[in-house]
Amino acid sequence: MRPSGSGRVLVIMAKAPRAGAVKTRLASSLSPETVTAFYCCLLDDTLALARSLSDVEVAIMCPDSDVNELARLSNSEASGREVTVVAQKGEGLAAGLTSVFAHFAIDLQETDRQRQDRQREDHHRDSHPRRTIAFNSDSPHLPRSVLDGAFETLAAHDVVVGPTHDGGYYLVGAKASHPTLFAHDGMGTSSALERLLSRARALELSVGFAEPFYDIDVADDLTRLAEELRLDPARAPRTAAWLKEWELASGHSRTGARTSFRTSSRTGTGKP
Repeated sequence: MRPSGSGRVLVIMAKAPRAGAVKTRLASSLSPETVTAFYCCLLDDTLALARSLSDVEVAIMCPDSDVNELARLSNSEASGREVTVVAQKGEGLAAGLTSVFAHFAIDLQETDRQRQDRQREDHHRDSHPRRTIAFNSDSPHLPRSVLDGAFETLAAHDVVVGPTHDGGYYLVGAKASHPTLFAHDGMGTSSALERLLSRARALELSVGFAEPFYDIDVADDLTRLAEELRLDPARAPRTAAWLKEWELASGHSRTGARTSFRTSSRTGTGKP
């Protein structure tokens, strides 16, 4: 069943916060428990960012094994904005992104009757087809205006992409399901964005761009994020508090060794 009632859907690509399963590229500088605690803060603040947008339905796409845990974590706060948690079909991020648009966007292979029903639904809701955007779960520092702007860009294009500085992308949106768009995606490589754009060209899809941004993959990204949130902690309060403690703890160790810092207020529970 596809959700209804909103012309804009924001889907967070997430995993349950388990040691060794999230933000694995940070494992060379942080212990698995530390990475998990950090990821909980990122996810909480990213959910808060998503919920802060008006007239946007918020959802999570995740592996099937993570649905129950993420449903409990994402809906345990009395925010008044329920989050739909959906199990992806297949494994890996490319399969997850394909699942996002297969579930939430118009399927171009649907029957004429299904298409008529969809158009009737869109007419009752507004004059535009549903715009669906997927973005990562570690972007609480993303300005809300970037997400609003991405939805506006998508209104005039088939696809919207938010590039990262390392050749990937932190955000992708579409108004319809294109099953081959993420085939053999190569996510996590420096050619991920170019691969996506190449497939969009092959499908003759128009592409608009959101502002370039950075995601959190390595220790240098932690430092950059800490500097930004030190100036404006309200952008991502839980993450800012965690990073403040991390800086204090890592400052006592002048070696490059793995720190065993673990925030006392976040131990994988997803709550402060």
